[in-house]
Amino acid sequence: MRCGIVLPFFDAPEVASCAELAEECGWDGVFLAEAVWGVDAWVALTAAAMRTSSVRLGTMLTPLARFKPWDVASKVATLDRLSGGRVQLSVGLGALHPGWTAFERETSRAERALLLDEGLAVYDGLMRGQPFSFSGQRYEVLETDFFPPPPPVQRPRVPVWVVGAHGRSVSMRRAVSWDGLLPNVIADDGAREPSSPEELAAVVVEARELRTSLGLPWDGYDVIAEGTATNVREWADAGATWWIESDWETTVDSVRDRITTGPPST
Repeated sequence: MRCGIVLPFFDAPEVASCAELAEECGWDGVFLAEAVWGVDAWVALTAAAMRTSSVRLGTMLTPLARFKPWDVASKVATLDRLSGGRVQLSVGLGALHPGWTAFERETSRAERALLLDEGLAVYDGLMRGQPFSFSGQRYEVLETDFFPPPPPVQRPRVPVWVVGAHGRSVSMRRAVSWDGLLPNVIADDGAREPSSPEELAAVVVEARELRTSLGLPWDGYDVIAEGTATNVREWADAGATWWIESDWETTVDSVRDRITTGPPST
């Protein structure tokens, strides 16, 4: 199992410094939340790419329903080429919060799901190259040969991890159709990450059955567990391929201290 760490809304110089330290200390990935307004995650990850050579760099996560998919594809592919193929994109509907609704009206879950599905289709098509066109309910893309960029290093696309909610067939079917699962369980207070290896194992069973039913291989498909722990062997046994350390109420100094102690034991 590989281990990464989320850097909570740090500025670009701190992101680059922490990423360099994480690589030195044996971490496999560094991840950032992509805010609607704030420090630009892709600029900060670019700074990190310039200071590292092997650690993977990505978002946890990008609310794709908020952004134009061609903008996201341009940034992701550019960074993938710059970093030598080390980029990871994570996407979901995006939880509505004041940092979003301060700029845009509240949108329904169904609308965000439609934008996410069409956004992923456009992202994938553009990653695969021209000629590409798309006609959906929200997005219309015409074939263009206007200075098309070179392809990303990772083919057929920079891989995508997608949020999937256990027990919601549409959500899980979407997630298993891509490259990795960011598992959620539905609780009384809304969706959340699995709080135990046992909860994760139940999600993995559902995901594996769904992916197999679609004729897609399970080998090479990622399952991401997230939280704080010193030993994550049980999460790996439950089916996780990545452990992502995340603590949103922290400081640059405390994150650097945590990075220095190294990834949790697997």
